[in-house]
Amino acid sequence: MNIRTRLTLAASALLVSVLAYSQEVKVEWSVDPVDGHRTGVTASTASDVPQTMGTFKGKTYISPSGRKFRRGATPKVARVMLDAQPAMAVNKGVIAHSAGVMASAYPECELYDWYVDELMRAVQDSTGKRVHVGFANRGGVRTSMPEGAILHDDIMSMFPFRNRICYVALHGRDIMAILDQMAGSYFQIVGGVKVVAKDGKVISAMIDGEPVDLEKVYGVATLDFLLDGGDGYSIGRNNVELIKCNGYLYDTMLAYVRSIEARGEKIQYSKQGWITLIGEGNIDED
Repeated sequence: MNIRTRLTLAASALLVSVLAYSQEVKVEWSVDPVDGHRTGVTASTASDVPQTMGTFKGKTYISPSGRKFRRGATPKVARVMLDAQPAMAVNKGVIAHSAGVMASAYPECELYDWYVDELMRAVQDSTGKRVHVGFANRGGVRTSMPEGAILHDDIMSMFPFRNRICYVALHGRDIMAILDQMAGSYFQIVGGVKVVAKDGKVISAMIDGEPVDLEKVYGVATLDFLLDGGDGYSIGRNNVELIKCNGYLYDTMLAYVRSIEARGEKIQYSKQGWITLIGEGNIDED
């Protein structure tokens, strides 16, 4: 019997054994929710790490729920997390408070309107030029605004990209082209222009209560990411004037959040009604 025949017979025997074993043993999978049910661990701030993440006594990890762990993966993971907290303290400081959750929703939501209105204000203040419209990409807002204490890390996570805020002067016809592109695919974040669309087409667009004038030049606040191809948009094309401001979006929003806290106010906003999609859940056909 040659070596090839022996290997073939051995492989066949192994396959038979595996099949026989699989018929006797039933394998089931279960998923444990990441909700702190085992240890009681929850998200911490810079000042409540022992209460939310637990402590160590010697080699024993004492979780917030009171359970003690000396062996296994739990104390090893806990040690890594707890050792990292001093370096993370600056990002876990409470910098503001929110009156309620603001979550992403299509085509418009409180979170997007809160953001784009501040983007417009910041660009106007930075350039001294009148801003009529704001355009931003939905993908640039990565998390929701939680309720209650807002950490530095929450704003970093919400606006993680190094995008510069920009002023672009565009004719009304170019603004309409951008809105038509959105209507035909997927609306991004829009501010300052009330647009109504149906069946993938713009029915009307109003700025300052007037229909968009195709020949008039309007000021637009946006991000450098969208100037030349980002997410398929080239907002900088055909510009009459383009100014890349010194500030980054993250710095702008962080300063805004801090200013709200400094005034003793909570973060909250209401939907402004910039986008209406007829027949898609926003309003009735009639």
